[in-house]
Amino acid sequence: MKFVALIVVLAILYWLFRNSFPAKRGMPVSEAAKLLGIDADADAETIIAAHKKLIAKVHPDAGGNAELASRVNLARDTLLKQLPKI
Repeated sequence: MKFVALIVVLAILYWLFRNSFPAKRGMPVSEAAKLLGIDADADAETIIAAHKKLIAKVHPDAGGNAELASRVNLARDTLLKQLPKI
């Protein structure tokens, strides 16, 4: 019985840990583009420029919050990842 309780507690802790880091989860390309204010088929330079402009406003050091900064970073990563490799 103690073993089952331990497994349940570990499963709950794993679920809580996994869900506390949204940057590890994916984001749809359309949502990422909308967040950065660019087209979904933008090139790398446009993505990076939009990211820099927005992260300067939402970064915790600039008075923003960590959750929003994390989502902006995830949006950049999502859009850069979907670009064709050269």
